[in-house]
Order: sequence, then structure tokens, then C-alpha cells
Amino acid sequence: MTSNLLKLNREKAELLVVAPRALLQKVGDLLFHVDDCSVSPSPEARTLSVILDSTLCFVTVVIQSQNDWGVTYTSTNICALKGSSVELRCTYRHPYTMNGRVVVVQKTFWFTKMRGSEPVDLSTDAEYAGRVQNRCYAKSCTLRITDLRESDSAEYMFRFITNQPGGWYTSQTGVTLSVTALQVKETSCFFSTDLSCHSDCRLPDNPSYVWYKNGQKTERKTYYYSDYISPGDSYVCAVEGHEDFHSPPVCVGGQSCNRVTYTHRSICALKGSSVDISSTYSSSGSITSKLWFSPERSHQWVYQSQPEDLSEDPQYAGRVQVLETEGGRSTLRITELTERDSAQYHFKFTAGSFDWRSSLPGTTLTVTALQVQVTTTTDHQLYTEAELKCHSSCSPAGRLSFVWFKNGQKNMTEETSSYKDNFYPGDKISCAFKGREDYRSPSVYAPRLPSVSVSPSAEIVEGSSVTLTCSSDANPAANYTWYKEDEDSPTASGQIFTITDFRAEHSGNYYCEARNKIGFQKSALYLNVLGGTFFHGAVFS
Repeated sequence: MTSNLLKLNREKAELLVVAPRALLQKVGDLLFHVDDCSVSPSPEARTLSVILDSTLCFVTVVIQSQNDWGVTYTSTNICALKGSSVELRCTYRHPYTMNGRVVVVQKTFWFTKMRGSEPVDLSTDAEYAGRVQNRCYAKSCTLRITDLRESDSAEYMFRFITNQPGGWYTSQTGVTLSVTALQVKETSCFFSTDLSCHSDCRLPDNPSYVWYKNGQKTERKTYYYSDYISPGDSYVCAVEGHEDFHSPPVCVGGQSCNRVTYTHRSICALKGSSVDISSTYSSSGSITSKLWFSPERSHQWVYQSQPEDLSEDPQYAGRVQVLETEGGRSTLRITELTERDSAQYHFKFTAGSFDWRSSLPGTTLTVTALQVQVTTTTDHQLYTEAELKCHSSCSPAGRLSFVWFKNGQKNMTEETSSYKDNFYPGDKISCAFKGREDYRSPSVYAPRLPSVSVSPSAEIVEGSSVTLTCSSDANPAANYTWYKEDEDSPTASGQIFTITDFRAEHSGNYYCEARNKIGFQKSALYLNVLGGTFFHGAVFS
């Protein structure tokens, strides 16, 4: 290029690496150098207003940009089923340099609403707690939302922040997500009745459908159901491959029919707490028996095909109660929840010769224990500056705020899932959902002063093997590194350090450092050889 008097413009050039997707992860640090200019790979490259990806395929996108700052969305309208998961994707771009400095992206996030003039990071929004994840690689970001609710219907926008003063970019429009719940609609004409599976937005890929009659799957795969319809039967539809997110059962003509409807498809509850799982039911006949069961416990049943009452299961002994507060409603209450209780729960009844045996899913219970995760840290001489996140595998119902505890004292100002502070040795931090403080997370803390032991503990002849063991109470668990005084590099890593042939030159002070993301502590031990015999000194910090 230099010989042809050509010069690469680092702010305009784009490098596209074409390779199988499995190999692309290996080129993230690749740089293309021409003279004094360097360009890193992009997930897509644009030329003459056409965008190509790494497979040299055209990408249909909407582009928003301003002076080389921009966000590109793969799709701007998405329809998804209530209860399912969805992924929103975008790529972003920015100048290579600004004000004489290389632009470095420091943070990326998605948002749907503002607090004052600032967008609210979706990962800190209590409505999405435990349900969102933002993953980024090579200027390409994906937002994954699980357990979709109709309240999630919104416009999702993206922002990235750089190391430059005023160096941030927010898209003006975003991805419109519509969350729909399927409904069975009834159309009557003279003496016939047709059913159709209806959604409020257009589902992708022209899906096939599944129909259920009295909870049992039929052979129908179209969006409509036209057959002999009995007034005593209930009907349910679902999208094939997404049967867990089916419509509510309906009775034709509004008459009484055989059906079971669960109040909640999924429930998240805290370990140690109690939960109520409810269903409504009806029958065209007289109900003679009813019970709750869990298919995951079928290995305990006498007959694999015959569900057994949960109240008689030893795992739930003394912890389950069935409440019938009103006709046609049954509630299963489980107390002192453990993570083993995470399972699917079903209600069944018998009415004369009819036995409700549904192949439809019941209510899925997930029992979660809160955990404090360390996201970022900066070490200082006397303390560690850290940002913590209160994490759960699922989100309990309701718009819950968070509560943070430091050394047992409640933080009165911070109510989001993130907490940033300076932490000193001895500090303990935990979190809980507001209003559910009795079920707080285990505490995280820096390593306590390590203890170092020597084996064997008696005198050892020179040339023998010596084993040093370091241990420290810490959460998260500590990593261990061994140092010898006056040596620049670590001597060993791991909790156990063995010197197989101890000689006089091995004498000296040995330090064990216990470190986790919250902080570190050191202890030392003095080893010496006198007259061919091994001695060790006391542990000190």
C-alpha cells in the first residue's frame, strides 16, 4: 500500500475475518497492521451500504449512525410467547480514535426506561431480576430475556460508554418486543363450531400448531381445529416445539367441561420459605377423588403410570398441605422449601369413569438461594473497592427491591441488585429481597488470616521431604500462592507446597498468600537447617 501511495484510514477501515463460526472465537485479538495503523476484526463489514457477515452473507438490518457512532439491530420487531425466552441482537460502532486517544468501550447495557435523564440498566431493574443476561463479543451484543411476561412488551434500546469525555452513544430507536399469550377462539356457524389458535402478534417462521383435547394431544397441526366437538371436553392449543407455553383451556359454548387451569405456569421461591401452588378445575361429571403429584417423583410410585399423592411422599413429610378455600380451586402449600423441591407439580381428579390425565405441563417450581457475585474489583493497600451483584437463578413474583447488609447492618440507601463500596479485611456482605430479609444470601468476605502447618511436625533430617499446608476461611474460596523472601517470582501455587529434598539453601521465610476477589491476607513461616536437622519457626502475619 505504501509503494502505491495508499494510506489506511483507521477510522473508516473495517476488517472482516471469514472463517467457520467455530474458529472465529480464536481471532478476537487479531490486529491488521499497515505502517502505523492497526485495525481489529469486526463481526460485520459494510461497503456501498451493504453489510456482510463472516459467512459472506447479506445481513438485513436497520442502521442508526452519527459521525461514525452507531448501533445496528438484527431485527427491530420481535413477537414471542409468554413464558418463553427471547434474544435481541445488535452491533455497535465508534471511531478508532477521539481527541488523540484510542476509544475503548468500558460498558454496554440495554434499557427500556429512564430515571431522570439517565437510562436504567436492565440488569439492575427489579422487574427483570434473574431473567436477563447481556453478552458481548467483538462489538456484537445479545440480550437474553427468560420467562417472558406480557409486561415485558416494550422498546429495548442499547447504550455503550467509552473512555472518552462525552464518549457514549445511545440508539434513538430500538427493538420492539411484543409478548403474546395464545388464546383459543370459538366460531359457531349453524350447527358446527370451529376453533382457532390466536395470538396478538405475528409469530415467526409460520409455525405448526398442537391441539389438546382434555389435556391429551391430538393429531391436528393447523392453527384451526374443525372436528366433532363435545360440550364436555376442553381444548388447548400451542405452537409446536413450544408446548410449555400453551393457551388456557376453554369449554365450548361456555358450558362446564373437564379442565384444569394452573394459576401460575412457573413460580420462583426462596430456599427456606413457603409457597402456594394453585389450580382451578371443573368437570362435566361428579368428582370422586383428587390429588397433587410431581412427575419427578415417579420413581417412588408403586406403579409408574399411577401418580401418588404428594402428601404421602417421605420427602415432603410434614411439609405439605392441600387447601380448598372455595369450590373448584385447590392449593398445594409446601413449607420449609429446599432446592430438591424444584420440580413440576400437577393436579388430577377422577369423575366417575373419567380420569384427568393431562400431558400438558403443570406449575414449575424453582427454589433459589440468593448469592452475592463479585463483578469488578480494584485493590488498594488497605482495602478493596468492589462492585457486587445480588444474584438468583430466578425472580420471585412482584417488583422486588433488594436489601444489602454489611457486617449485619442494613444499607439504607442501596436498593438495586448492584452494590459498590470499599471493603476492608473482616467485612461481611450479604443481600436479600426487600420484605424477605429472613432469607438472605450467604455472606461474602475476604480471606481470614491463613494458618500454615508443617508435615511432619517433628525434626526432619536434611534431604527429607517437607510439606507446607495453608488454609483460610473465605467466601468466595481463596486461591493460594507461596513466596520465598527475597525472591521476585512465586515459589508455588495451591494450598499444599512440598519441598522434596530440603537443603540448607531452602532455609528462609516462606509466605502463604490467600486471595479472593474481596481481598487477601498473608502468613509466614521460618524454615531453617541447623546441624543437618530441620527446624521451623512460629507462624506470623
